[in-house]
Amino acid sequence: MGTTTTSVGAHAFPLWSDEPADRDLLAFRAVAETVADAIFDDDLDPIAIGLSGAWGSGKTSVLELVVAEIGARSQGFDGKVLVVPTQPWRYDPAVGPKESLIAEVLGALNGEFNESDPVGQAGLLMFKKLVRKVNWTKAVRMAARTAITLQLPEFDDVLGLVNDDPESLEGEKGMAAFREEFQALLDDPALRHISRVVVLVDDLDRCLPDTVVETLEAIRLFLSAKGMSFVIAADEDRVAEAIQQKFHSPDGGTDDESPAKLYLHKIVQTTIPVPALSRFDTEAYLFLLLAKSGLEDDAYEALVSQCDGLRISGGGLDAIEVEEGSRLADHLVTAARLTPILYEKFHGNPRRIKRFLNDLNVRQSIAQRRGFDLAPDAVAKLMVLERILTEDFKQVLDWLATNQLRDKLEALELVANGPSVRVDEEAEASPAAEQPKPPVKAKVAKAAADEIVVASVPDDGFTDTLKRWAKLPPALNATAISGYLYLAASFAKIEVIDTGLPERLRDLAAALTSSLKVDRTGITDDALRALPETDARTLVGYLGRRTRDQPSIQKFSVESLLRLAATQPAVTGDVVSALKSIRGVDVEVATVVKLRPLDGVTYGPVLAAWKSGATSQQVVNSIAVVENEWAGNGN
Repeated sequence: MGTTTTSVGAHAFPLWSDEPADRDLLAFRAVAETVADAIFDDDLDPIAIGLSGAWGSGKTSVLELVVAEIGARSQGFDGKVLVVPTQPWRYDPAVGPKESLIAEVLGALNGEFNESDPVGQAGLLMFKKLVRKVNWTKAVRMAARTAITLQLPEFDDVLGLVNDDPESLEGEKGMAAFREEFQALLDDPALRHISRVVVLVDDLDRCLPDTVVETLEAIRLFLSAKGMSFVIAADEDRVAEAIQQKFHSPDGGTDDESPAKLYLHKIVQTTIPVPALSRFDTEAYLFLLLAKSGLEDDAYEALVSQCDGLRISGGGLDAIEVEEGSRLADHLVTAARLTPILYEKFHGNPRRIKRFLNDLNVRQSIAQRRGFDLAPDAVAKLMVLERILTEDFKQVLDWLATNQLRDKLEALELVANGPSVRVDEEAEASPAAEQPKPPVKAKVAKAAADEIVVASVPDDGFTDTLKRWAKLPPALNATAISGYLYLAASFAKIEVIDTGLPERLRDLAAALTSSLKVDRTGITDDALRALPETDARTLVGYLGRRTRDQPSIQKFSVESLLRLAATQPAVTGDVVSALKSIRGVDVEVATVVKLRPLDGVTYGPVLAAWKSGATSQQVVNSIAVVENEWAGNGN
C-alpha cells in the first residue's frame, strides 16, 4: 500500500495510492487461496477462472495475493509455475487484442529457452515457427518495431515475422493448427521445466466490446493446452454486456442465461465472487489505512493480525488495546464514526473508501493552509456531507448563503441529539477527579452506535439523512466551518449567493461588510440616503442576519448598520431589532463602545439584550460603563 505525505506544521496528511496493497487489509486471502486451489488441481487442467467484482472491489489486490500464493506453493513443487500478468485495458490501440495477449504469453515463454543447450535450441526453432503462424500485420507497423517486437526481443526483424496469410489464425482450421503446435511446444523437452503457465487477466471489464471479445477468443485459443490456466479478474456482468453489444445478441429470459453469458461461461468454467466488505471489514479497513502513517512495519503487521483475528472470532475493534489519547486511539474513534455511513453509501467498495480518505486528507491540507483551524473529525463530518449527501450539502450551503447557518445547525443538533449534554461532552467538561474519562473501548463503541435517543423537538423540515448526519460527532460550530464551506462550494463549483437579496443590492451589501475600510467608505452617506426605504430595510435585515450568523464580521457590519440608521431614520427600529438579534455571548467590547455616543432611549434595549446573554466580564463591564454614561447625560 503506497502512501505519499504532505505536511503542514505538525500535521501530516497521507495519500494512499490506487495501486494494489502489498498487505492483505481486506481479508481476501481466503479468495486467493481458493483460486490457487483450482490452479494447482490437475483434474481442472486447463482452466479459466473468473474473479468477479465491481470496479474498485479489490480484484487486483486478490490477483496480487494469488501471485504470492502461487509463489509459496511452488516451493518444492515439481516444475516451475510461469505467471504472466496482462491488462487488455492497457493494450496499444494500434495492436490487435488477440495478438497482444498471444504475444505476452509467447514473450514469457521466450525467456525460458536455454540457447546454450541443443535441446533448448531445437525448442526455440519450434517456437519461432509457431510465432510465424500469427498474422502480425494486425499488430505491428511495417516501418518499425512496436510493443509486440519489444516483447519478443530475440526474434527476427519485423519483416521476418510478418505472415500475411489471413487464414493463419482465422477460422477453426487455423486455430486448431495453432493449438496443436502450441501444445507440442509446451510438451517439448526444452520447456519440460515448466509445469504450468498461469495468465492473470486484469481490467477486462474496462475495455471496449471488440477488445473484450478478441481477448476471450485468444484465451479460448490456449485453453485446450494442458498446463494453461487463466484467471480473469472482471465484473462478469460488464463483460457480458460487452459481448452482447459486440454480437447484438438478445437478453436472456427470466429463467434463462443470455447468449452473452452462455458464450462467456463456455470459456470461463467457474466464477469466484470478490465479496463486498462487511461492516466490520469496512471499519477495520478505515482504521488500518488511517493507522499506517507513522507506524513501524512490525507494529503495523501486529495491528493487521489483530484485525484478522477479530474478524474470525467475531469481536469488534474496541478489543484492540491502544494508549488513551494516542493517534491510534483517535484513528479508532474516527473509523467507528465514519463506518455507518460509508458502509451503507459505498456498499463495501474498498476503492471508494480509499478515495474518500484521500479526498479527506487533501481537504484537511488545503483547509489548514487556508487558515481554517478545524479538527480532523470535523473535516471528516463535513466531507461526508459534501461527497456523499450531496443534496443535503446544497441545503447547508443555502443556509450559509441566506445567513441561517448558525440557527439551522443548532436546531438540527437539537433535533438529532436532543437538548441533553452527551456523555463524552460531560466527561470533557467536568474535572478529571469528578468525572473520569471513559476508556477508549467505551468511546469507540459509543461512537459506532447507530441509534441515539432524540428528545421531542420540532424538526423544522430536516431530512432524515441530515438528522442522521448530525448524529455524527462532533457538533459543528457555524462560525468555525463557514470558511471551509465556502472552500468546499468552490471545489464543487457551486455559487453561494443569497438569492433573497436583490441583485441590485449585492455589491452594496458586500462593500458594507468588507474588512477593507476603502470598500466601506466607498459607500458614501449620500448614497445610503438615496436608497429607497424598502431597499434600506432589506439591507438592514441582511446585515443583521449575517452578523448573527457570522459574528466575526461585527466590527464592520455593526458600523454599517448604525450608518443606515443615521442616514435613514425610518429604519432605526429595524436596526435596533437587527442589533438585538446578535447574541450577547458573541458581542465584543468594541461593538458595545460603538453605541456610546448614541441615544440611550433608542439603543438601551440593545444593551439590555446583550447583557442578558453576555459571558465575558469585559463585555458586561463595557455595557455598564455605557449605561452609566447615558444615565449621566439624561438619556
